[in-house]
Formats: sequence, structure tokens, C-alpha cells
Amino acid sequence: MAARIAVDAMGGDHAPRAILEGAVTALREDGDLRLLLAGRREAIEPFLADAADVRERAEVVPAADVIGMDDPPVEALRARKDSSLAAVARLAAEGEADAAISAGNTGAFAAACQLKMRPLSCVDRPGIAVTIPAFHGPFVICDVGANIQAKPRHLYEYGVMASEYARMILGIADPRVGVLSVGEESEKGTRLVRQTHELLEADTGIRFIGNVEGRDLFNDRCDVAVCDGFVGNVILKLVEGLAEGLFRTLAHEVREEPDGARERMQATLERVWKRHDYSEYGGAPLLGIDGVSVVCHGRSERRAITNAIKAAKRFVAFGFKERVIERLSGAALRG
Repeated sequence: MAARIAVDAMGGDHAPRAILEGAVTALREDGDLRLLLAGRREAIEPFLADAADVRERAEVVPAADVIGMDDPPVEALRARKDSSLAAVARLAAEGEADAAISAGNTGAFAAACQLKMRPLSCVDRPGIAVTIPAFHGPFVICDVGANIQAKPRHLYEYGVMASEYARMILGIADPRVGVLSVGEESEKGTRLVRQTHELLEADTGIRFIGNVEGRDLFNDRCDVAVCDGFVGNVILKLVEGLAEGLFRTLAHEVREEPDGARERMQATLERVWKRHDYSEYGGAPLLGIDGVSVVCHGRSERRAITNAIKAAKRFVAFGFKERVIERLSGAALRG
């Protein structure tokens, strides 16, 4: 049976163009895929006019409203009940789709998924896990924005879920898990960090390596780093801004080089950029809900959307939800 992925066609800085271009590409690259495209029919249909080869596997789900990137999440969900963002969460919750994807308002999408799909009974607070490329390979940070008022139990759950994600989806056999802090010593950090350290250390099913500092993330010290959503979001945006600024500086310097050297260096820069491009990973899953939800970057272009759809399909096929239930349901730490 073909995987059914619900896609918010109206969410994101480059919607609907980038979303629908990415959706059509995904359909062309995977014949065992069906997409439910939620949004305004008059905005969607023109992009499908030149996709007759895959049109029968693309269904338009009408949704009249759009939640803006800057709209207050909860208030927007209440006021715009027929939004494309809410529609994909509903489709997944009602079993009409196997997964939901949106590049729209992150807070609103995470809230919609938690309201409609509901957290797993063994999970207190879902978290967003983002994969960040590095020289040594990718690492995962959880949470990056779903829960800014976290408790130790929440961060413990993120450690378990993100570890399973790194193992099942990224192929890291024995993920090293650390808790972000201001020092390596176990007594360093806030009360939240110290208590999280104790919970993770007590779980023999996790390869817990202790506290990690920000500089450790790019030094191959851990494969999974857990933190509250506030800290994680700051780290994510800092890394994005630093990478873009650094590449912009390098590109400027390369343009000043003689012709022969410029072409060689430009090719090298392009290879490095591709290896560190978030688009290769598509999106970030909302871990801990009763279903599959992938949060895409608001600036996602075609390739990122295509890869997010592919990632969502893998997520469904690997039975990630069942593994989380197995790991957390028996945890004596619950309560």
C-alpha cells in the first residue's frame, strides 16, 4: 500500500511554489507514494497542471485559511480552524494520512499536532529533534522549540526518543547521548540540567556520556544532545546564522581570486555547502506524538520539501512510534 503523506501547501516563506515543486518531485521519484495537498485549490491546481504524469497520486484537500509565520500559534489555531496547517494534522490524526508535513508556523504546527494527534501515553511533552550536519557526520539536538518550560522528565524522554531516532533513521548504531550544560562536570548547570543528568545516567539502555558543552557539538563528542526548547532554538538559529555568514565571507574572498583559482575554490565551496546543507535532511520530526509529523524550515525550497516527504515515509516504515512506546512504557522513572 502506498504511503500517504499530508502536505501543508500554503505554509512557508516560499509557499505554495516551493512546497508544490517539492511535492511533484517526490511523486516523480517515488511511485509508491500518495500526497494529500492541503490548501486553497486555486493556488494549488496551477502547479499541478504540468504534472499529468503524477496527478492521479496528488489529491487536493481544500483549506481556506492560512496561518502566517508571525501569527500567535494558539490564537491563530482557534481563529483559523480551516487552515492548511491544521488540516494536515487532522488528516494524520484521523488516519487518512500516514504523516503530516508543514514548513509553516512552527509553534502552530507543533500545537496542532499535539492537539489533534495527541502525545503518546508514555510521553509527557513531545519535542522537536533537528539533525545538524558536521564534519564528522550528523548529530541530533532535541528539543529546539516545542517545549521551552521543560522538566527533567521531559529531557529524559528526549534523550530516549532522540537516541532511537539517531539509531533507526540516521543509522548510528550506538548513539552517544549528552545533556547540554555550561561544564562537563555533573554538578555543573542548572537544577534542570543536574536532575536530567541523574535520570539519563540511571537508564542503562542509553549510552549516556554526561554533560556536553556547546563547542562539543562539532567535535564528535556526542550524537544526541538534549536541552529545553529555548536553549535548543537559540543554538539552532546561531548555527544557521554563523554558517551562512561564514560561507558569505568565504564566497566574497573567492570572488577576489584570479580566474583559475576562483573556479577551483568555488567548486570546493559548493561541495562543502552541499555536505552541510539542512535541505539534505528535509525536516525535523516532532517526537513523542501518536503519529508522524515533520516540521520543515520556514525557508525550505523544493529539495528540502522533497527530502522531508521521503523522511516522513521512512519514519512510518521503520515503526519509530512502536519503538518509543516499548522503551518508555516500561520506564520505572515515570511519574
